[in-house]
Amino acid sequence: MVPDDLIELDLPATGSIKRALSRWAQAERRDLPWRRTRDPWAVLASELMLQQTQVARVLPRYAAFLERFPTAASCAAAPAGDVITLWAGLGYNRRAVNLHRCAVAVVSDHGGQLPDALDALLALPGVGPYTARAVLAFAFERDVAVVDTNVGRVLARLSGRPLTAKDVQRVADSCVPRGEGWAWNQGMLDLGATVCTKRSPACERCPVRRWCAWAGERGPDPAIGSASVSAGQSRFEGSDRQGRGRLVDVLRRDGAVPAVELAGACGWPGDHERAGRAAESLVADGLATWAGGGVLVLPL
Repeated sequence: MVPDDLIELDLPATGSIKRALSRWAQAERRDLPWRRTRDPWAVLASELMLQQTQVARVLPRYAAFLERFPTAASCAAAPAGDVITLWAGLGYNRRAVNLHRCAVAVVSDHGGQLPDALDALLALPGVGPYTARAVLAFAFERDVAVVDTNVGRVLARLSGRPLTAKDVQRVADSCVPRGEGWAWNQGMLDLGATVCTKRSPACERCPVRRWCAWAGERGPDPAIGSASVSAGQSRFEGSDRQGRGRLVDVLRRDGAVPAVELAGACGWPGDHERAGRAAESLVADGLATWAGGGVLVLPL
């Protein structure tokens, strides 16, 4: 049964959940560098870095990235290849291209300053619903809810059933205490990342356990199949993603890869056809380009 307090804003238990989580979040909030700024560009950069990437991998690269590209204008003025090079170690390299394209659009369409309206943010290249709301909440401190896989998991378990995309955003929005959008969203993210985890939820430490329809793992996990909750990645070892990543790493190191060396760079010796497809996919994604003589290079 779905607890009504998660659907209706004005029922008593909703207030109890908000108070309990707010107290916990204030005491347990992780000290992360992107939480010490309200600069929209820095917030945007951190959010794209954190997509499908663990915090531990982002921490050593965040400061270095902002030192090189402290503003959208500095990023837009640089070759896309420079952004891709600095993205090393973060994976999902298309995010680097998206961030560069976004910077170019911010400069050309918004005078170098990220807009503070949801529709305008969503119109930027590479900015989806989560990222747009994250910028609004964490840079502009708006009372909007951000819903990633951690938040989606928490809300599904509290509700006791899988939620549709419409439901999960509506429920999330209804929970944000007025004037506390920044702190509330950080607390929800921390709860999902450190307590209400995918495989080993620490229900005994959860500040909202008493109101949770699934506390103690009673029955099937309602987060499975719920909107916004990641279903997991396909196997990486031996995949095209792995080969593409290897090829980008060689481009970062050497600057160029002749066509005859693509298979070796991908880690597929002798499989020139597959390597050629990987190279073409990088070109299509803006991660590489062909120079004269059939040489693959980072984009200018």
